[in-house]
Order: sequence, then C-alpha cells, then structure tokens
Amino acid sequence: MMPEADRAEAHTSLQLVAAQEPDAAFFRGLEQAGIALNRPQIAAVRHFEGPALTLAGAGSGKTSVLVCRAAYLLAVRQAQPQELLLMTFSRKAADEMRSRIRALPFLRAQAAAAVEARTFHSFCLQLLRRQGYTQAILGETGQKHVFFKRLMRELPLVHEYEPETLLARLSALKLRMVELDTLPETTTEELELKLLFTRYEQWKQEQHRMDYDDLLLETYRLLRRDEALLSALQQRFRFIMVDEFQDTNQVQYVLVQMLADKHRNLMVVGDDDQTIYSFNGARSDYILGFDAQYPGAATITLDVNYRSTSRIVGLGNAIIAHNKERKDKTLLAVHGQGTALSYARLKSTQEEALLIAATIEKEVGEGKRSFGDFAVLYRTASSGRALLEQLLLRQLPFVDYGDGKLFYEHATVRPLLGHLRLTLDRRHFGAIEAMLPTLYVNREQALTHIESQDRLRAKKWPLIHLLDYPALKDFQKEKVKERINLIKTIGALPPADAIRQLRQSFYDQYMETGSRHELTEHKESLKEMLDELIQAASAYTTIEAFIAYVDELADKHGALAREGSGTAGSGAISLMSIHRAKGLEFPVVFLLGASEGILPHSSALAADKHSDRASLQSGADPLAGALEEERRLAYVAVTRAMEELYISSPAVYRGQPAEWSRFIRSALGETPPAGDNGSQAGGGTALAWLCTGAACEVWQRINTAAEAEEASRACPLCGAPMEQGSKQLPARKR
Repeated sequence: MMPEADRAEAHTSLQLVAAQEPDAAFFRGLEQAGIALNRPQIAAVRHFEGPALTLAGAGSGKTSVLVCRAAYLLAVRQAQPQELLLMTFSRKAADEMRSRIRALPFLRAQAAAAVEARTFHSFCLQLLRRQGYTQAILGETGQKHVFFKRLMRELPLVHEYEPETLLARLSALKLRMVELDTLPETTTEELELKLLFTRYEQWKQEQHRMDYDDLLLETYRLLRRDEALLSALQQRFRFIMVDEFQDTNQVQYVLVQMLADKHRNLMVVGDDDQTIYSFNGARSDYILGFDAQYPGAATITLDVNYRSTSRIVGLGNAIIAHNKERKDKTLLAVHGQGTALSYARLKSTQEEALLIAATIEKEVGEGKRSFGDFAVLYRTASSGRALLEQLLLRQLPFVDYGDGKLFYEHATVRPLLGHLRLTLDRRHFGAIEAMLPTLYVNREQALTHIESQDRLRAKKWPLIHLLDYPALKDFQKEKVKERINLIKTIGALPPADAIRQLRQSFYDQYMETGSRHELTEHKESLKEMLDELIQAASAYTTIEAFIAYVDELADKHGALAREGSGTAGSGAISLMSIHRAKGLEFPVVFLLGASEGILPHSSALAADKHSDRASLQSGADPLAGALEEERRLAYVAVTRAMEELYISSPAVYRGQPAEWSRFIRSALGETPPAGDNGSQAGGGTALAWLCTGAACEVWQRINTAAEAEEASRACPLCGAPMEQGSKQLPARKR
C-alpha cells in the first residue's frame, strides 16, 4: 500500500479568527494581502512573550509565519521595529523576509524597514564595523588556496594537503570554538596541521583580514569582553526569531543565547527532521533540547504541507517516522494525490543515468515539461557521475550545483588518470605532475627538478630524472624504478584492469596512509570514488579509448562553462546533492541511488568504527545516529518534489549487489524498520511492469489501479514492450 498523507482541514483565518476578536483586523488585513493562515500558523503568529519552539515541517510556510509574526508584534502588540531581530542563514532568505515585511499593507514603510532581518554573518559584520573593526572580509576561496599552496611550498612538510581540506578542517574547529593553541601535537600530521593553521591566522592578521568564521568568533569574543555592549543589545532586542534553527552551530547557538538572555522572548523555527549538516557543526540536540534549555517554552507544530501532493507527503512521513531521535509530528497535505510516484530498479548506475536522461528528454520532447522543471538529487558527487556525463553527451542543458569539477578532476582520481596517460605518452608532463604525490615527494618542487633536468638532457622517461632529485632517499629511488616498470606493464591492459592493478600495487595503501584525506571525508567515500572510476572505465577495452572519452567530457564541460549556459536561471535541469537541495523545491525530482551503500551511505553503515562520527552524536550509539541522519537526508530529498517524484535504485553498486534502500523499503511497509542485528527479513512481492527486452532488466512498480489497467507500456530505457507481472523483493539482513 502506498503511503498517503491525510488531508489538512480547509479552515483558515477566514473561519478561525472571528470578527469580534481583538486582533481580527490584523488577520483581515493579511487576507486582503492574499495570506490566509491555518490553525498552527495563527498560534505561532499570536505567540507574544516567552520562549517558543516552532517545528516547521517541510513546505509548511515557515517564512510566512516569521514575516506575519513580526508584523503582528508591530501592529497588534505595539512593539517598536528596532526591538525585533530576525536571524537566518542565507542572504536570499533574509532579503525575502525584509521584502515581504515591507509589502504588508498595514505597516508603515519606515517601521517595516527598521526591522533587523539578517543572516548571522551580516549581523555580526555590522556589529563589528560599528565597534571599529576595519578588517577586509576574506570571502574569496581562491585567495585562501593560493596562500596555502605557497605556504606548503615554503615549509618542509612530510605530507601534502589539499587547500580545501585544510579550510574545511579549520572551519570545523573554529565553529566548535576550539582554540588553535589547544590542538594536539602528538603526531607529524598534528604538528603540520597546527603549524599550517597558525600561519594562516597570522597571515590574516598581517593582511588585516577576517574570514566568515571569524565574524562569528570575533563577535562572541567582543560580547564576552564588553559587558556594556552586550547589555545594550539585550535591552534593545526584545523579540528574537531564528530561522532554520536546526542548522545552528555552536558559535551561533551561544550568540543567540547571549542576546536573548534578558527578555527570553526567543522564538526558534526549524525542523529537526531536516538536520543534515552535522559536518558543518549543526547539532540536532539544540532543537531537540530547546524545552530543556528553556523550561516552559511553548511548542507549536506547523504540520500542513503546501508544497507537495499527498502521496509525496505521505512517503516523506513514512520515511522519517522510523527515526527515534525526533519530535513527533506527521504532516498533512493540502494537494491531492497527483501523479503516482515512480520506482525503478536498474542493473547499474549507468542504466540509471540512461533512464533518467531518456525520461527527461521524452517529457520535454512531448511538451509536458521544460528542462527547468527537473531536479536530480544524489547522495554523493560520485553517485551522480554517470548522469552528469549523460547530460553532457546528450547536450541537455543543466546546472551543476556541486564544485563545478568533473569527476575525473577530483584529487583522488587525478593521480590514477596520470598513470594511465603515461602509458600512452611517457613525456606527458601534466600526467607526471598528477602522479608525483604518490611517490611521496613535493609535487611542485619535484616537477621543477624534472623539467629543468629534461631541458638539459631529454629522456624517453622524464620521470627517471627523479633518481637525481636531492631530496629522494635510496628506497624512494627504488620506488621510482618500480613505478616506471608498473606503468609499462599496465599499458596493454583494459583500463579497468589497469586501475585495479594500480590500486593493488600501491594506490589503495597510499590512500589509506595519507591521513590528509581523513580531513574531508571518510576513507570509505574515497574508495567509493575509486570504485566508481573502475565502473566508468569498464565500458572501454583500451586505455586510449577511455582517456579519449575523459578528454571529450572535459572539452564539453569546458565549452559549457565558457558559454555560460550551465548557470542558474537558464531553464536547465538542476543537478545537486541532497545537502545542497535543502530549502528548495522543484516540480519534478529524481532521487537516484536509493540503494544500500549509497543511501544510507557506506560510511554511515560503518560509523560505529569511527570516533569522528560518534562525537557528533552526543550520548547516542554512533551507528544509530549516523543512520538517523541518513534517513533525514532521504526525507529531505523526497520532500523537495512538488508534483512528481521518481526514485531509482541500482541493483549493482561498486561491483557488488546492492539492495533497495532500507529507508524506501521500510516506508513502503516491506521490511521491518528496526536494527541491523543479522537476522533475515523477507522482502515481499510487488506488482510491476517488467521489460521484455532480452538484455534489459528494468522494472517499474505498479502503484495504482489506473496503472494496473494500462494495456501496454514501453520501457523508458530500451523502448521494448513491458508486461505486467510481479517482482520478488530481495530479503535483507537486519
């Protein structure tokens, strides 16, 4: 049975606020402006004094509540505009709140403009500027990268680090309010990191600059030092509202507490079911423990979803209901059933990509949709690789909201491609540069030596010049000889086999011992990228053909960037991670990779082995905590869809069988929701359309009676006829 949300009551303020009530004129004014609030929204808007937790489910109109409550405080409670502070996380959200407050007809323009509606960073910057801070803001990541690259050239480091790795680690430390002088120095890596971080902070001071994390920390330090300033701010801001409270990190949380300490008229608005940024310091216990921090706080639940069809809302409810560490709430729907949800079980990520691209092409070609209606969401960038490449090859317009790099440009992948390129051209200096770190030498210094020596005396294998590199020890010289022989050996192999040989010979060990990689993502995620590289290479029989394919993609990707056609607002398919999609909505959503090992991710399934994930789950079992965050990701992905939702699951991932995601299966009632204790759970049987193509394994679940009555259906992947039948869902260990 497909889950479906109950319908919300039809009554709004039109019926719920009687004419004789003291604030009726306010709600009549809202209604004239086209805003008719539901029952819980009215309760949130009317809340006056004291702390309040407003749990805002997906698509429940929380921005309207924040805007209307600000107006209510001004128009009905006679608060002064300067007494209100609205804090949010994005400039877009802050701008929207300001413009909507100004647009309300019964507020004076001057009063509406005086309300402080800002991002945390904007608020802190304004406060620091008023207190005489003149540092320039270092927002450009390129400048930071250049500094770290220069610093690493100057310092005698044993390990090489990626600048983005260093910045991510440093940001995480600062947002947890960790002082650099307290960092440990027990290993070489710890010593190097402490030195790099300290030099970066010194450089900013010398350049008279601050970064975004500094804005928060310096504001906190300023308010701790200046009691008079803190007291003045506490006195001024009588009413404080915080949007997206579930995303609050430690510094932001402490700042909010400090500012609200006098009046305690603090309303926080958020959804614990959408706490998905633990890697950025967000902690669900802030919102879950709000009533403990503020005893007697009111709790209001915005439980009416205005975004999605009842089937999409129902699936979201059924997914998130299996989490234990959450506030109890079940969303209601305003819209009807809409189009049935589509589920597809495909053989591989490549078939998944072909199906999604073909479906989008078909929908647009038939005039049913425009490209801008579609969003494709993925758990990790590597799981979206195949689809991005299909969009490039088919020249379908898309916007990549990731880091803007191709999969093959990733720091984890480049060295292996460098080795493959050297099998084709031993004098490819770009390839030499890419693979040098795997010989544990400084990339730039070693390349400079090779190029200078080769100008004096050219060699068939320029890499051999490393044998004269002064910094090389004897055992490293042997490794250089071994590596050249290995490159010669793999030249005749198919590319997938060549990559496996490189991994077995040295690369997996290099990745395992390279502690710099631990700083950005779990080693399991890096292995995932390498397995995905093998998957991509498996389609080719020669290294030359595979490298030609990679270069073709790079050319097309570069052309797309130069033309500017892959930019937001260009009427293109949105391609993004689930993390990036939070807060957004799309008419049609494809959730790819709904398989075990992808969602939930393999790193979450191994969370109990890694203390770094455990530390994010205060007092909780690390595996359970990690799985709950993964389930929240699935919930966020599903609830981005407004009208149509497609969910696909590769049956094989990283060369191994992959079952349907436990989150989808438990939501459909086909597996018990509880634990992973090794017992066997039956998978059940589903009515489905089955492709009759000889080499095609596509099937689609039949969800409704109308679908079951269809006479025929064409396979969206191969075009062959599909016939009705049943599909045995695999059992899973639990």
